Amino acid sequence: MACIINQWRSLGTAALFALLAGCATERPMAPAAVKARPAAASCPVCPVCPGLTPAQPKAKTLEAVSWSDLPGWTDDDPRAAWPAFLRSCTRLQAQAAWRETCALAERLPPAASVREFFESQFLPYRVADADGSVQGLVTGYYEPLLRGSRREQGPYRYPLYAAPDDLLTVDLAAIDPELKHLRLRGRLEGRRVVPYYPRAEIERGLPALAGKALLWVDDPLDLFFLQIQGSGRVRLPSGEVVRVGYADQNGQPYKSIGRYLVEQGELKLEDASMQGIKAWGAAHPAKLDALLDQNPSYVFFRELPSATLGNGSDADGPIGALGVALTPERSIAVDPRFIPLGAPVFLATTWPGTTQALARLVLAQDRGGAIHGAVRADYFWGFGDAAGAQAGRMRQSARMWVLLPRGYPLPQ
Repeated sequence: MACIINQWRSLGTAALFALLAGCATERPMAPAAVKARPAAASCPVCPVCPGLTPAQPKAKTLEAVSWSDLPGWTDDDPRAAWPAFLRSCTRLQAQAAWRETCALAERLPPAASVREFFESQFLPYRVADADGSVQGLVTGYYEPLLRGSRREQGPYRYPLYAAPDDLLTVDLAAIDPELKHLRLRGRLEGRRVVPYYPRAEIERGLPALAGKALLWVDDPLDLFFLQIQGSGRVRLPSGEVVRVGYADQNGQPYKSIGRYLVEQGELKLEDASMQGIKAWGAAHPAKLDALLDQNPSYVFFRELPSATLGNGSDADGPIGALGVALTPERSIAVDPRFIPLGAPVFLATTWPGTTQALARLVLAQDRGGAIHGAVRADYFWGFGDAAGAQAGRMRQSARMWVLLPRGYPLPQ
C-alpha cells in the first residue's frame, strides 16, 4: 500500500467540496439587462478578432504494442512475478474478463514457460498520460518496524488511531459510476457535511478520538512515515510484533513535507528523502510539529490478525488495496482510474539514485493517495530498514506497459 497510502486513497474532501460548489448554475440575465449593455468596442489591432483555440484531444491512455516494444522484457525472469500473479487471480477470477486466463494460470504445469504463458494469453499496452507523455514517475514504499506499546507509558506517547465514529465516507459511485474510484470524507455539522479535521486538529486531540488509540509509539516522525507507507509492524516491549494496516483517511489532501523543507531553504532537493527529513527532524525537534502540520492528510489504522505475519518470514507483505498480500519488489501501487487493480504491469525504470536499468514484471495490487495519473507508480520494496533505504531514495523516471487478457474490454 502506498504512500498514502495510502492514502491517500480518495479525492481530497476540500477539493471536491470546492469543485461541487463551483458547479452551481448561473442565473440567466434578464432581457432588459441585455438591452442596456453598451456595444462592444472594436478590436484595436485586427479587424476580425481570432476565435478560441479548440481544446486538444486527450491522448489514448492505453495503446496496443508488440512484445518487442518492451525494453528489457526478455531480460527479466517473469517466474519471479508468478506467485504475485496467482495472488491477483484469487480476486480477479470473479471478473468475466479474467476468469478464463486465471483458470489457465492455475492449471499451468510447473515445468511450463511462464513467459510463453504471458505472451500467448496477454496483449501489452503502452501507458500514456492525457498529454501523450509516456515518461512518468515511480517512487518507493515499504513496511516499517516501529517501537510501541498497547498503552501510553514512558516514551510511548504518540497514538496510532483507529477511524473515529464521526468520520463519514460517501461512495461517489452511487451518484455516478464514472466516479467509482472516488470517495468523499467529511463529518456532520448540524445538517451539513463539511470536511473532516486536518492533521493539526487531530494531533491536538478530538473528543471523537477518545478511546480510539490502537497503540502508542515512541517517535512522531516514524509515525508520520508509517502513515505515508500505509502499513507497518510495531514491536511491543514484550517482544510481540503487531501488524497494522490502513483503515481510512481524513479526506484532506496530501502535501509533501520534503517539498516544503526545500521551498523554505531548509534542505537541498537531493537531500529531501525520508532519511534526509528524519535527520532534519532530529536536528530541529522544536520545529517538528509545525513541519508535520504542513501535511493536513491523516491516516487511521486497523490491527491486522497475527496470522498475516505468517511464520515470522519477512516475505509476506502487508495486504494491499486488491485484498492480497504484497510481494516485495514485484508489487506496485497505481491509480486504478487508469490501471486495473490486479493487472500485470511491465515497469521500465532505474534503481534508486542511479541510472542502472530496473525492468521487470510487477503486479498492480495497491493504490496510494499520492499516486495520481496513468504513468505513475509506487514500488513496494518489502519490510525493514534495507527496504526503507531503497524506498526513501526512489524517485525515478519510468515507463509502463499494462498486460491485459486478449479480448479485455479497454476502459474508455
